[in-house]
Amino acid sequence: MNERQRFVATMHYQERDRSPICDFSFWGETLELWYEQGLPRSVDRFNSDDYFGMDGLMGYVLTKESSALTAPADPRRTVIDGVWVGLVPEFEPIVLEDCGDAEVIQQIDGVRVLKKKFMSSIPTHQSHLLVDRESWRKHYKPRLDPDDPRRYPGNWDECVNLWCDAEREFPIFLFGGSFYGWIRNWMGLEAVSLAVYDDPAWFEEMVTTIADCVIGVLTRVLETGGRFEACSLWEDMCFNRGPLLGPEHFKRFLVPHYRRLTDLLHRHGVDVVWVDCDGKIDQLVPLWLDAGVNCMFPIEVGTWGADSVQYRKEYGRDLLIIGGFNKRILAKGKDDIEAEVRRLAPLVEDGGFIGLCDHRVPPDVPLDNYMHYLRCVRDVWGHSVNLKPLGGTK
Repeated sequence: MNERQRFVATMHYQERDRSPICDFSFWGETLELWYEQGLPRSVDRFNSDDYFGMDGLMGYVLTKESSALTAPADPRRTVIDGVWVGLVPEFEPIVLEDCGDAEVIQQIDGVRVLKKKFMSSIPTHQSHLLVDRESWRKHYKPRLDPDDPRRYPGNWDECVNLWCDAEREFPIFLFGGSFYGWIRNWMGLEAVSLAVYDDPAWFEEMVTTIADCVIGVLTRVLETGGRFEACSLWEDMCFNRGPLLGPEHFKRFLVPHYRRLTDLLHRHGVDVVWVDCDGKIDQLVPLWLDAGVNCMFPIEVGTWGADSVQYRKEYGRDLLIIGGFNKRILAKGKDDIEAEVRRLAPLVEDGGFIGLCDHRVPPDVPLDNYMHYLRCVRDVWGHSVNLKPLGGTK
C-alpha cells in the first residue's frame, strides 16, 4: 500500500498492510543536540521523515508552508504552493531587542514575545496589538478576507491537478485554522477570557470572522473537485486541569462554526477532521464529536495521565486518535520504551489510531533512545512490512 491508502484504511478501520509509522517532528534544540550524538547534519525537521524511515503526515497539511516541508527533489515542492486561511498579509517579523540569551520579537501575528535563543519552545508574551474593538477592526479583521488572492497558490491549475489526482500516492490534508487559539494568541489569555464575559458580541464577531474566512477559502479549494484525506484544526485551548474556555461558552460560540466547517467538509467527502489541542481535553471531546470533529491529535499524556486506550474504551470507534505515546518515556530506559510500544499495540491493531510521540520530541531524549523507539514501532506496530530504510540502512 502507499501512504495515502494506508492512512485512509487506518482512519476507517479497514484492512491495511500495516499501521502508518509517523512522528510529530522535534524541537529545534533536539536536533542540535542529536548532531553531537551522531545524527548527520544534513537531517533537519523538513527532511527527517526520510532519514528516520517514516511515512509522511504533517508535511502533507496544505498550508502556506507546505512547499517548505518537502525535500527539494520532491515533485510536490513544485505543485503545492500553499493555501492559507489565517492573517493575510502577516505582520513583519522584527527583532526589537537583543537581551543576550533572548530576544524581544514581533511575530508574524503581531504579538511581541520574549524568545530564548536556546530551548525556546514557548516564547513569553510581552504585549499584544489586539486590545479592543478598534484595534481588531484596524489590524486584524481586514487581514481575514477570504477573497484575498494572496491566499491561493500562484500555480493554481497545477495544484488542482494534483488535488484531483485519483492515483496520487500521498495524502493531502486541508488546514482549517483556529477559531479560539488564534484569538487567544493575538490578545493573550487574560484579555480573551475577559472579553467572553465583558463583550461577548465582540468575541463572537471575531470567531465568526475567522470562520467565514476559513470556510470561504476551503469552499473554493473543495469546489475544484480535489480529493482530500482529512482536515486539520489547531486550538491549544486546554491546560493541565481542563479547558481555557468553559464548555458552556465553547458550545455557544465555537460549536456552531465547527459544525459549519464539518458540514462543508462532509459534503465534499472529507470525513476525518482532527484538532491539535494540548492539555486535558476531556470536557471538550464530546462537544467536538457533536460538532463533527472526530479525531484528536496529538493526545497529550501530560501530568493528568491522558490515555489513548482509555479514550477508546470511553468513545469506541467514534473517536479517531493520533499521538498518545508519552514523550517522557522516550527519555527513560529502553525497557520502558518497549513496554509502552507493546501496551499500545492492541490499539494500533484495532485501527483508527496512529501512534506517535504525544508532542514534538524534546531535547532530553537521547538519539539512541529515539532510534530504539523507532526500531520497536517498526517491528511491533509495522510488522516490518513495506518499511522505508531507517537511518540510511535497511
